Amino acid sequence: MLILEIFYLFSAIFLAIYGINSLVLTWLYRRQNATRQLGAVAAKETGGFSTESSYPAVTVQLPVYNERHVVERLLEAALKLDWPAKRLHVQVLDDSTDDTQQIIAAALNRYRDKGIQIQFEHVHRTDRSGFKAGALQNGLATASGEFVAIFDADFIPPADFLKKTVPLFNQAGVGCVQTRWGHVNPESSHLTKAQALGIDGHFVVEQNARHAVSAFLNFNGTAGVWRRACMVDAGGWQGDTLTEDLDLSYRAQLCGWHIIYQPEMIVPAELPVQLGAFKRQQFRWAKGSIQTALKLLGQLWQSPRPLWLKLMGTLHLTNYGVHPLMLLNLLLTLPMTMSDSPFLMLTPLFTISAIGPPLLYWTAMQTKTLPRRTRLGRLALLIALGAGLSLSNTRAVLEALLGINSEFKRTPKFAVTSQFTAWQTSAYALPRDPAAWLELLLAFYAIGLLGWSISIGVWWLIPWLMLYVGGYSYVSSLAFVQAWQTRVARAEAMV
Repeated sequence: MLILEIFYLFSAIFLAIYGINSLVLTWLYRRQNATRQLGAVAAKETGGFSTESSYPAVTVQLPVYNERHVVERLLEAALKLDWPAKRLHVQVLDDSTDDTQQIIAAALNRYRDKGIQIQFEHVHRTDRSGFKAGALQNGLATASGEFVAIFDADFIPPADFLKKTVPLFNQAGVGCVQTRWGHVNPESSHLTKAQALGIDGHFVVEQNARHAVSAFLNFNGTAGVWRRACMVDAGGWQGDTLTEDLDLSYRAQLCGWHIIYQPEMIVPAELPVQLGAFKRQQFRWAKGSIQTALKLLGQLWQSPRPLWLKLMGTLHLTNYGVHPLMLLNLLLTLPMTMSDSPFLMLTPLFTISAIGPPLLYWTAMQTKTLPRRTRLGRLALLIALGAGLSLSNTRAVLEALLGINSEFKRTPKFAVTSQFTAWQTSAYALPRDPAAWLELLLAFYAIGLLGWSISIGVWWLIPWLMLYVGGYSYVSSLAFVQAWQTRVARAEAMV
């Protein structure tokens, strides 16, 4: 029993540490008033170029893999970038195995027929070695730009993107500029509403706060620009983790380069509308971040950075560790209550740290004009969704820790722009995750534990158990509902 008590206390302490980290980031953001101050800096740095020859050469890399629904939208956005055509090189890094490659080829032929002067290069690979990292690194071999901008298939860069980011490289030592993600379809479902809030929490609060104190930042894989010399100096793209962006970001900063965050430039992107697609994305991010932590934490702690920066970097790299901690905490609550463990009575002392994540996301929502009731509803939904993902993301973390390799699985995109856009009949729609049955079982376990806690009068457990009940119930039920909707839609399409 002592071993279980130690594990329970361990999970409670480390959950408190990550919660305190969210409080610190929120405090830093509020203290610095980061959005306004950093926006002012960015505005001063941006400016025009006197002649066409004064514009630096830029390569825009568009990594795609089976993106028939959104690839033309991406190409059109690249075509509209406000940059001299002779100084712009667009690479379509295409690993597709379906008709996406034909769609790309046809679109590029149309551009050539229209006399468009931008240099488009269609690079098609058949082996997918290194996955996205391999495609990006392969593209660098023929990239002509001094700077490299990267956009995933679901992003729509504004026309002035390069003019608002490239001038920031005039600052000494800047190796990368990351911009803020926006949303094409934040109101299309409850799932996308929660996702939009989660992403806003990262880009409005976390990235701004880290930038304000010169802590480690991460390039988010898309909607950013790299100095090519920085990429080469840091060792280029490497495919040994599922988060090649986080990996290169830390290697570059450990080499002495700086990453600038530009929150005033917002690049809209499509949020996953299918739960399975969202879970796949989160699984990749969770596993890849732990892989990156295992790869680089030693270098981080051997670096001459101050201790507090090393601690912030460690918590940043290992943040997805909260999910196995949450699952462990839930599973051990029953034996703790049945044995009346004294350790169970200590955990309320850590309750204050639990306000960290909700406060962070609440702060992010203050940039929007939403009624208070709407904000509370979305916050509750996001927190429940995070709890519901703990099983899937625990598997991701364990695979990383155990060194289990897996391929880079793309997040399907369907060109969804509203709640009325149908996606269920697409060939990209994923089958229901078998783990939905386990998530349903965990929902019943949490319900039983809730009843048990009420019966024995452990009242302070009730809010936490309601969180698990709501999270697992929502995730499992949505998986079954969407699977049913997909079957119905495909059956109707065949009639």
